[in-house]
This record gives sequence, C-alpha cells and structure tokens, in this order.
Amino acid sequence: MTVTVENADGIQVVALEGRLDSMNASSVEGQLNGLVTADLNRIVVDMAKLDYISSAGLRLILVMAKQVKQVGGKLVLCGMQSHIREVFEISGFLSILTVVETRADALTAVA
Repeated sequence: MTVTVENADGIQVVALEGRLDSMNASSVEGQLNGLVTADLNRIVVDMAKLDYISSAGLRLILVMAKQVKQVGGKLVLCGMQSHIREVFEISGFLSILTVVETRADALTAVA
C-alpha cells in the first residue's frame, strides 16, 4: 500500500495505491493522522490506483470523513474503479460521501 499526500493550493490530495485492508489500515491511518486540521480541512482522496478495499479500509475513510466534518471541511473521493465503487455502493457509503469521477472534478468540488 502506497500513500502519497500532496498539497494543491491548500487542498490536501491523498492518493492511495494498492490494497487497503486489515493488514495495513492502521499503518495508513497513522500516516494520515494529523492530516486534517482547522486550517487544512479540504481533502481529496484519489482512488484511481486503489485495487482493493476491505471493511477496515472503509472504516478508515469514514473516520477521515468524520474528522473533516468536525472541523467544518469537505472530503471528496475520486477515481474509483468499478469494483471499488461497488463496495462503496453495497456498504451505503455512496449515499453519505461525495464521490466524483476525476481528480479535477474533486478539486473543483472542494474548492
């Protein structure tokens, strides 16, 4: 699992690559811990290279969304492959999270 974080004009872009599962979710959570602050509260999670997500990965996304909401920010997910999108749909997360197709759409949505 590779996690890349970059700042794009005050927006934190988190790119996930590989498998997000119970084996690495706590490690990823540790990497992202402290990412959300009152000043840095606009987050894009780019999932274009995410191959697999388990319930532990879904929990991590939900925790991040709650942190962002608590500081009055916005979280947008983008670039989901069809099988990842299906997991989010089955879990009901598509109805509670903002999901767009591309990184450019996500950056516009949080701006």
